[in-house]
Amino acid sequence: MNLKEMLKLADEIVFAKTGQHLDDLQEAVLRGTLQRETYKQIAKSFDCSESSVRKVGAELWEILSAELGEEVSKSNVCSVIHRFKGYNNVSNFAQNKIAIANFNICGEATQQPDLPNSHRPNEETVNKKQPETLHHDLSEMPELGVFYSRTRELDTLTTWMIQQRCRLIALTGICGIGKTSLAVQLVEQIKDDFEYVIWRTIDASHSLEEFQHELIQFFLQSEKLDSSATNRKHLPLIKYLQKYRCLIILDDVHHLFCSGELAGKYKPEHEEYRSFLKQIEKLSHQSCFLLIGWEQPRELTQITCENSPIQTLQLMGLDVESTVQIFKDDGLREIDHYSMLIQGYQGNPFWLKSVANIIQDLGISIPDLLQNDTLFLAEDLKDVLEQQLSRLSAQENVVMSLLAKEIEPINLVNLAENSEVMLSNLFNVIQSLLRRCLIQQEGSFYFLQPVLREYIRTKL
Repeated sequence: MNLKEMLKLADEIVFAKTGQHLDDLQEAVLRGTLQRETYKQIAKSFDCSESSVRKVGAELWEILSAELGEEVSKSNVCSVIHRFKGYNNVSNFAQNKIAIANFNICGEATQQPDLPNSHRPNEETVNKKQPETLHHDLSEMPELGVFYSRTRELDTLTTWMIQQRCRLIALTGICGIGKTSLAVQLVEQIKDDFEYVIWRTIDASHSLEEFQHELIQFFLQSEKLDSSATNRKHLPLIKYLQKYRCLIILDDVHHLFCSGELAGKYKPEHEEYRSFLKQIEKLSHQSCFLLIGWEQPRELTQITCENSPIQTLQLMGLDVESTVQIFKDDGLREIDHYSMLIQGYQGNPFWLKSVANIIQDLGISIPDLLQNDTLFLAEDLKDVLEQQLSRLSAQENVVMSLLAKEIEPINLVNLAENSEVMLSNLFNVIQSLLRRCLIQQEGSFYFLQPVLREYIRTKL
């Protein structure tokens, strides 16, 4: 069944319930969902607020749930519609509603074929416990694409999650370093070790209440399918995390924090996440939260003991072998000059691919691009740097400007002498910049990566 047919079927279902066809926004929400877009992407395409899209989506899933006799959500609407088509004839829908108690999450399991002689599943099939893979809601997880080896990092994260059973892990790194790609690869490798795997991308309007409600509904829906019981009591989210072995990934967590402040300060509307993550950290449970972003909560220290249930991994540049593969994938063959790019762009996969594209498009050589020891910054690279650096506080901007003028690492005393920032405040500023992964440290000395130094110099 193609997209047009699925939209038509959904319109028939809604009309049977409400007497009205899908309006433009409802159709946009359903169309975007069936194409595996996030609410944020749908809102942008329709030119409306994300909160409006979420509200319309929730109302639409409620209508479909009432008519189809099972809980319908953003994560499973695709497979529910496919299955309903297979079990029921649309023209007889108003006279013969069939409640389907068995579902597949779209994209996670093979859908049943749309056969003309499809029959309603027998009771044995309906009541049979579904495989754990059906408890994976990865509708918001990006596609992996090309992945360049991160063996050491994958082994570390796997050990923390599987062997040490950590409750809270922060995955940090500067823009373009590959945090999300690493997490996607990790999920593909270890998802079968968890009963539930749920990926959520945090945006500015994503309240804790909405987040918890989405997860609880997913647990309730799965429990209903795994049991003959019809009435399920709503429990607090922490109870499900204690009851089941869950992996919850929160991407772009920096959207929870203020711009113009030191790293990790919650926005007033997201303060509830502080106590929630404290609960995840302190209470006993068998689940794991993976936080991905440019910033992490201030409560998570960068230094943790080996067996702590709370861990932080700062992602650094790729190794030489992987960076060379990036160039080869882009058709570059200047083996002798790869080291110039690797050193200048610090093994950052996005930065390297950006400059490799320019070299390939313009047909220039690596030495020509890096004349006079000046790094070339493509426009897409400037854009992502601007997104991250625009979050800095005024004092952080002062320190970054000072560091951009220094070729050699500099200590705190010399920084304090050359800046208007008091030494007592400078400690907090440096700590914040380290948390943002924007400065490098060697002992008691600090410096900027060449790309950041070059970018900030162009802005001075």
